[in-house]
Parts: sequence; C-alpha cells; structure tokens
Amino acid sequence: MSAVLVLIGIQMAISVARNSNFQWDVVGDYMFSRPILTGLARTLELTAISAVVGYALGALLAVMNLSGAYLPAAVSRAFVWFFRGTPLLVQLLFWFNLGALYRSISVGVPFGGPTFFSVDSNSVITPFTAAILGLGLNAGAYFSEVVRAGILSIHHGQVEAASALGLSRTQTLRTVIMPQAMRVIIPPGFNEIIGMLKYSSMVSVLAVPELLYTAELIYARTFQTIPMLIVASIWYLILTTILSIVQHYIEKHFGKGFRNPKVSDRAGDRATAYQLEGPPEGERMLGGESGGNR
Repeated sequence: MSAVLVLIGIQMAISVARNSNFQWDVVGDYMFSRPILTGLARTLELTAISAVVGYALGALLAVMNLSGAYLPAAVSRAFVWFFRGTPLLVQLLFWFNLGALYRSISVGVPFGGPTFFSVDSNSVITPFTAAILGLGLNAGAYFSEVVRAGILSIHHGQVEAASALGLSRTQTLRTVIMPQAMRVIIPPGFNEIIGMLKYSSMVSVLAVPELLYTAELIYARTFQTIPMLIVASIWYLILTTILSIVQHYIEKHFGKGFRNPKVSDRAGDRATAYQLEGPPEGERMLGGESGGNR
C-alpha cells in the first residue's frame, strides 16, 4: 500500500513539473521580485504585530477570567464570546469602516466634560491600522483560551506552596505558574500564529499591500493568475515551515525536565529494581510451589 501511495505521489509530482500551464519560468521570475518581497515583508510585519497584541491581550483576558472577581471575569468572557463568534473578515471590514459610525475619536471626561484631544477617525483608522485591530483583537480572544488552559494545567497545590513561601499572586504567576504553563501554551499558541500568518491574506480586502494582494495586483496587470498564486503559496509554505521549526525548539526548551523517560529506560529501571529487591511476593510463592512439585 505504501509503495502504491509513493508511486502515485511521484506520478503527480512529475505531472505538475511537466505541465507547461503552470508556467514555472514565470514563477521563478517573480519569486524574488521586489514587489513580492515588499509584500512578504508587510505580511511578516502584520503577523508579528498582531501576534504581540494577541498574546498580550490573551494573557490579560485569561488572568481576568481566572481572577475570581465577577466583573473582570464577565468582561473577559464577553470579549471572547464576541470576537470568537463573529467572522474575522467581518471584523476587518467593521474596523475599516469605523469612520462611518464615529467621525472623530475623542478622549476626555464623559457626560459633557472637557475633551483632552480629538482626532479624525479616518486619519487614525488607516487600512493597516484596521488590519492590526482586526487580527490582533481576534487573536486575543483565541490566545486567552490557550493561556487559560495552560494556567489551569498547573496543580493548585503549587499555588498554595508559593503562597506559603510568601510569594505574591503576581510573583506566583510570573515565577511558578507561567514557566510551567508554557509547555502547554506553546503548541496551540504557535498554531494560532501560523494561522494568523495565513489569515493575514484576508486584509487584501482592505487594499493592504501584503503578499497575496501584491500577487493579485501583478496578475491583474499581466493575466498570469496561476503563476502568481503559486508564488504566494510557496512563500506561505516557507514561512509556516520556518515557524514550525522555531516552535519545535521552543517546545524543546520549555519541555526540559518534563519529558517522560523512554520505554526502554523504564524497563531497565524495573529490571534493576527486580534484581535489587527480588521478585514480588506472588512470584516467590509460585516459585516455591513449583520447586516443591518438582
């Protein structure tokens, strides 16, 4: 069965490589072109800023949810409910059109008090800002559940032990809980980052010149749709592969001291214990009985 699957895979690869309709020469010409690399840099910028915003917001929301206080927990749950319950594309379009609801954004004393400063909404909510708000806030809702799961994975006895040692709640969270919770947070957290890298292609509807939108602009001019989509896909695959490698090493770092011994090691330990302590009582009894029978 495996050989059949390998043969099918080889046949498909040969078919794709020899199919002139893919226009691999055009793919090679545009792979490292300046517009594509500029769009790639913008995609990385969007992903990095949104990930920082999402992780910071997610950690705050998770702590609020687990604080035990009614109001912070209610605010956290309402935020997660709203931003997980509405499509990301709708959120992006909403932020982009915020100026239609509020012509200006003001900061001051509410209920008719003085205004400290006011700015025009359209000058603040640019397409790039709308993209960051949409991606970052949406990611924060998902990251909060990831962080919450990581915190809940730590036994409550460690919190009690830290309290007995005189550590404050902040010190306990920073030095006891989070270092251990990271091994639970990292895998799904990096999956969210990889997903965000791909979701950044949605901001093309806001005319933000990221990787996919740049490819769209090129094939709208040259009518080479398939080659440009292949170029964008290859770069997405390269970036997700790099992130997966980084994830592996970060997991390895935070997993130190938590790995289970190998099966062979455990078997060797049991054999050593057997030799030092002798066979269990049941085996000794069986051995004695069998010896008597002989």
